[in-house]
Amino acid sequence: MDHVLDNPAWNAMISFNRELSLGNEDVRYFQDTVSPFAGLRLPGSDSLMQLYELLPPGRVTATVTAAVLDIPSCWTILYEASLLQMTCKHFRSAATSTQSIVKLGTEHVPQMITLTKLTNPGPFAERTIEFGNYTGIFSSGELAAMAGQRLHAFDYTEISAVCTHLDQAGKGYGRALVAWQAEQIIGAGGIPFLHVRKDNATAIKLYEQSGFTVRREMQFYVLQKAASNDNSVK
Repeated sequence: MDHVLDNPAWNAMISFNRELSLGNEDVRYFQDTVSPFAGLRLPGSDSLMQLYELLPPGRVTATVTAAVLDIPSCWTILYEASLLQMTCKHFRSAATSTQSIVKLGTEHVPQMITLTKLTNPGPFAERTIEFGNYTGIFSSGELAAMAGQRLHAFDYTEISAVCTHLDQAGKGYGRALVAWQAEQIIGAGGIPFLHVRKDNATAIKLYEQSGFTVRREMQFYVLQKAASNDNSVK
């Protein structure tokens, strides 16, 4: 894997997200209150065994990589999927006024968690907001849509947690938030990227309208360590 984005979690954890991560020079991971993601310097079964030894019993973790991984039997595979990784070099402005976009803070976390549980855009926990730059649109005092930034791997910044309440769908909120995030990242000299399920045609269309193009297919794994160390690793 030669490109930074072929191994985005690892490259984020050795660059701009290093302070939020734990681990060693081969395997790193975020605390579970921040994000389930782990990064593997050399993705493969050896690194996954190291990760298994580092994490506490019962911990759920996730990793995304260009490589197809052979998962050691000590792990329980909760979910695996192929994703599309998309990048954007020239964003397209959305019609929604940026005046309606609000920067979200810790006081908004309860509403953010509620919204992500309803829409399931990906993992979002109490401290996920510490990645920074989360924004939202409110309707009648309730959080209607949100988007933020997660993995920041050298020059590339991931747009994440893009979601809209089902009652607010079709109003262009998601596209406006993605375009705003992309503009901020490009304006700071970076390149936005994101991941989306291959079968999520609605989201893919939204991202393409904002100027994103598919870079490559990626592999996504959600794994869980045994709840007790009695299940020894061999």
